[in-house]
Amino acid sequence: MSIAAAQNKGFLAAVWDYLTTVDHKKIAKLYLFAGGFFFLLGGLEALFIRIQLISPENDFLTAGLYNEMITMHGTTMIFLAAMPLLLGLMNAIMPLQIGARDVAFPFLNSLGFWLFLFGGVLLNCSWFLGGAPDAGWTSYAPLSIQSPGHGVDFYIMGLQISGAGTLIGGINFLVTIVTMRAPGMTYMRMPLFSWTTFVTSVLILFAFPALTVGLFLLMFDRMFGAAFFDVTLGGNAVIWQHLFWIFGHPEVYILILPAFGIFSDIISTFSKKRLFGYTAMVFATILIAFLGFMVWAHHMFTVGLGPVANAIFAIATMAIAVPTGIKIFNWLGTMWGGSITINSAMLWTLAFIPSFTIGGMTGVMLASAVADYQYHDTYFVVAHFHYVIVGGVVFGILAGLHYWWPKIFGKILNETLGKLSFWLFFIGFHLTFFIQHFLGLMGMPRRYWVFLKDQGLDTGNLVSTIGAFLMGVGGLIFVINIIYTSVKGEKAPADPWDGRSLEWAIPSPPPFYNFKQTPLIRGLDPLWIEKTEGKGKITPAEPLGDIHMPDASILPFIMSFGFFIAGFGFIYQVDHKGWLAAIFVGMGTALICMLIRSLKDYHGFHIHKEELEREAD
Repeated sequence: MSIAAAQNKGFLAAVWDYLTTVDHKKIAKLYLFAGGFFFLLGGLEALFIRIQLISPENDFLTAGLYNEMITMHGTTMIFLAAMPLLLGLMNAIMPLQIGARDVAFPFLNSLGFWLFLFGGVLLNCSWFLGGAPDAGWTSYAPLSIQSPGHGVDFYIMGLQISGAGTLIGGINFLVTIVTMRAPGMTYMRMPLFSWTTFVTSVLILFAFPALTVGLFLLMFDRMFGAAFFDVTLGGNAVIWQHLFWIFGHPEVYILILPAFGIFSDIISTFSKKRLFGYTAMVFATILIAFLGFMVWAHHMFTVGLGPVANAIFAIATMAIAVPTGIKIFNWLGTMWGGSITINSAMLWTLAFIPSFTIGGMTGVMLASAVADYQYHDTYFVVAHFHYVIVGGVVFGILAGLHYWWPKIFGKILNETLGKLSFWLFFIGFHLTFFIQHFLGLMGMPRRYWVFLKDQGLDTGNLVSTIGAFLMGVGGLIFVINIIYTSVKGEKAPADPWDGRSLEWAIPSPPPFYNFKQTPLIRGLDPLWIEKTEGKGKITPAEPLGDIHMPDASILPFIMSFGFFIAGFGFIYQVDHKGWLAAIFVGMGTALICMLIRSLKDYHGFHIHKEELEREAD
């Protein structure tokens, strides 16, 4: 495929291009748009929850539908919105930051996305096929085993397929960073975002198998009459909690660490300073990941594990505050004495520091096993994790989108709309969740469908709902900003922010081969080093030559569709054995695709040196 041909395509050709692409930048766009769609869906579910709780004894939603809303809101936001949006940013930026032309396994990159998408679609099909899952996003046994209908079955199959996609993505990024860094790009010269992508990928590699095993056991309990979690048949319901949280706590670090990387890059760029305490930041990231696997039972203080286990997990949980604190002070240290530019990306970053610190502080409160008996399953916990996940992860995603939008899409987001969106969302966020700490301390339990009059909970819930609508308006303005920018936005130069790392050394958006010549890295902040020496562009590590690129393939799409069909078969074979045919057809399709991939040689194609020279002219 020539460079000219890649730029002139009709609509159907463009659709086919995205269905078959293995280019990490296009896959990043797919992740961002799919994640954005699910984010809006999860936000809608959140608004339904808040409308139901606007006043005492409200009947806007039925009790059963409310349970489905809280389950789907949590599941959608964690697995189908936050994760893919971060994976999208990682896909778009990490290969550029380390000087790679693509990821290590482009085919697997495509397969990871389509598995995620079909898993998410399968999960949401439950709304139209007899009811969504209703056992909470954690799906605790025995509730999840006894839940009638197929809602929880959709949860199991949707997350199993989607989780496989995430696991594939994690392995891919890991191999990419280990094997594909440009000459001179040592580990301790990588930007913090690439570091956090690396550490997050390690977390994905070790955490997701626990979820896979847990879902597998739950699947056998519900679909094939096993009794892993059924106490009456000798099973153990608490084992599900262990399996879920051995995945679930590292999962929150899988979400927050990439956000930490985004903030580090943004603060460094807009303070015009090298990141303060770079080495300490790297080791703090690794320490957070290491400790993240040692704290899962703090979700289970009230289960009855005993004082020794509770004490150990309480101390481990409090210890995580130390490396996180190191990061907070290093970000402040980077800004101290810097020449700070305040724009939308920087506003989200500045708002993150106090918001996340509040979330961290309430986390240490919850880490006290004794006090947790009071806080557990109240709105205090809801407030805590939203301060961490919205105040950390969502702020990080929005900061990253403002910062890298020019690089990914070649247009700069409108600053006025960006700031308006920020202030509405930021004020709405604190209105929604700050008051919930006090609702929790006053005894309002989580997940309750209604609350009663004259319990002192009316005002707090009203304020919380008003805040949620402000967040909704802020989010909507961000969407309007995207549409406005794509129609009328100014074209972005290669380096709109006077950046420091490699991604700003190539055009916006980048050509599909990323770098004409592999760059030579001469230190941390390689582009900044070249700027200070008056060059302004990166020194190449090789002469101009032919570039080898991988072939596009429709197989990942078909394979994922096969698993999607098989998912329906697994869910409905309980009702009628005829559905076993769907399992055989779906799994057969996927296996045939694997066979084709294994037996057929894919040689890729070359972009010739002459073509690159012509493009330079």
